[in-house]
Amino acid sequence: MKTKGILLRKCIGCNEMKTKSSLIRICRTTENKVKIDESYKMEGRGAYICNDNLECLEKSIKFNKFSRSLKTDVPSDITIELQKKIGKI
Repeated sequence: MKTKGILLRKCIGCNEMKTKSSLIRICRTTENKVKIDESYKMEGRGAYICNDNLECLEKSIKFNKFSRSLKTDVPSDITIELQKKIGKI
């Protein structure tokens, strides 16, 4: 019987492979709305960012990595919400 492996995803800020549980997923839904996916199961295109490193978020905002990864414009309220989430941890 096959065992499940550890799910690894790449952070768009630092480009490091990390476990899925140590990242926050930002998703572009099928209706072209950008949301923070806390369940990791939302349908649509996703991008991951470290949940404990504010530098990764700042780097991804500075170089417009969210828009490139999700292939759409990301509203500023999403980035503000992410700053609040990461800043608390």
